[in-house]
Amino acid sequence: MSNDADNFYTSDKVTVQKVNFKNQYQMNVSGNLFIPKNLDANTKSPAIVVGHPMGAVKEQSANLYATKMAENGFVTLSLDLSFWGESEGLPRNAVSPDIYAEDFSAAMDFLGTRPFIDKERIGALGICGSGSFVISAAKIDPRMKAIATVSMYDMGAANRNGLKHGQTLEQRKEIITQAAQQRYVEFTGGETLYTSGTVHQLDENTHPIQREFYDFYRTPRGEYTPASSSKALTTHPTLTSNIKFMNFYPFNDIETISPRPMLFIVGADAHSREFSEEAYKLAGQPKELVIIPGAGHVDLYDRVDLIPFDKLASFFQSNLK
Repeated sequence: MSNDADNFYTSDKVTVQKVNFKNQYQMNVSGNLFIPKNLDANTKSPAIVVGHPMGAVKEQSANLYATKMAENGFVTLSLDLSFWGESEGLPRNAVSPDIYAEDFSAAMDFLGTRPFIDKERIGALGICGSGSFVISAAKIDPRMKAIATVSMYDMGAANRNGLKHGQTLEQRKEIITQAAQQRYVEFTGGETLYTSGTVHQLDENTHPIQREFYDFYRTPRGEYTPASSSKALTTHPTLTSNIKFMNFYPFNDIETISPRPMLFIVGADAHSREFSEEAYKLAGQPKELVIIPGAGHVDLYDRVDLIPFDKLASFFQSNLK
């Protein structure tokens, strides 16, 4: 793969098993549990739950991070958020920030009840959209002892305001009106519409940010289609549910996560950099913002020579002692 991309990386130092567990709404959440082969069976180990980018599945970026952290001695769990991948939830591709956050807490339930895991030493890592979901979860779940985000997207602000506040209030109201009218169509049996997500072909007018996502989601670099979904819909939320993000404010009260430590990692050239910088500014101590030179947003999904795995490992090792 170009530029050292290795989304589908596997390790002979780690065993992987599929797991399923219920969230508080009795929805089945699917995940992959990564266990270091040299795990000391006589001690309880630290663990980390890892969340995938918004609209993706655990096989896209989350498994890579979970594998790398397992190589560093952690038991790790990558999960499919509800409505996506192999997890339950209808309609498919629905947006529900509250249930997404609940899935992280359900992962804590699962990990904290494993006999080989120390429930007082569990951290959480969110990539892209999951960065905002894990913050939302951590505000009300003190069992998450250390929180890290990579290429974080505040899915609320991104939908309300656009990147760099490029969307007007009038444009926001147009989106909300369209979704509200579409509810009538779907309520009376009409076709489900989907929104945003990654384009399926490029032309001379394709925006550079869309090209960046296309290179991951629509090429062998990162393309993955779970059995429960259609390739044509990968990354595309339902139009009528996507406006739930308008009511999502993950950074409100972020300072109350303190004194649990927070680490924000973002590429210097990432179009999403504003979100990590805003979260860092608002968070309480201890906190750290790490900016990776020469890295864009999607680069930190899978470009293993750019991703600071050593920094993530030392952060969790220091804070999950």
